[in-house]
Amino acid sequence: MEVILGRTSGFCGGVRNAIVKTKEEAEKSNDIIYCLGDLVHNPIVLNDLKRMGVQVIEKLEGIPNPKGKLVIIRAHGVKKEIYEEAKQLEIKIKDLTCPKVLAIHEFVDKYSGENSFIFLIGEKKHPEVIGTASFCGNNSVVIENEEELQDAIDIFNNKSKENKNMNLIVVAQTTFNLEKFEEFEKIIKDKIDKNIEVIVNNTICNATRIRQEETEKIAKEVDGMVIIGGRKSSNTNKLYQISLENCKNVVMVENAQELKENLDNFKMCKKIGIMAGASTPEESIEEIVNIVKNM
Repeated sequence: MEVILGRTSGFCGGVRNAIVKTKEEAEKSNDIIYCLGDLVHNPIVLNDLKRMGVQVIEKLEGIPNPKGKLVIIRAHGVKKEIYEEAKQLEIKIKDLTCPKVLAIHEFVDKYSGENSFIFLIGEKKHPEVIGTASFCGNNSVVIENEEELQDAIDIFNNKSKENKNMNLIVVAQTTFNLEKFEEFEKIIKDKIDKNIEVIVNNTICNATRIRQEETEKIAKEVDGMVIIGGRKSSNTNKLYQISLENCKNVVMVENAQELKENLDNFKMCKKIGIMAGASTPEESIEEIVNIVKNM
């Protein structure tokens, strides 16, 4: 049996930076370190951090005696108002938001005035999108599917009739599906008045794009595909969907035990592809690769 492991499997730069620096803080601290939301969407990584004394919280106000406490801002980023809230509570912030996400925050914040309308393409409930949306201002809408895109275009067209100087800004969640984004871009340009300035900033992370492209290529070449990553991970779920579109035999697993429970799926396979999401640790990938090779 031949096994093809994706070269882009595992931690992306933003996730690696967040994990390494959080562990550094945990190792040198004698106090509890708080993380506002899950640092990354991978249960193995989160359990490791928990053992080191990193405690996940959902709100800053949940910290007892918050003055001087250290709070990690996760790789996905947070809402704009969190920074001011932390300042008022005299909390120390370690901002580990992925630089690519921070760049989107700065970009949309610049265009959040009355003469711009922002289309943020992504998953409404994803923490990155929730954070980015807070920097977009009132003239904005989050778009998850084609039906919502059409509704957003109608809203913008009505707004632009009231404000002749209004332009349209289009950005995306860093882990959004590239092919879907390009489809949305074409629809937008076809349905928006040609006299209106449309600024499309493809903010999908380059590492995400390359990983998706490699996943598609591998899935087309194999008769079985294993996707490794947390079920809450947006980028891992997209790799799974891309694989399903190109290979009939695909499983997504968080750990080696889950793979062992699905090995029957691959008994007749001659070639198996393996790809891992951006928050999947190297040891998980190695363990699963060894199981597949030793089938």
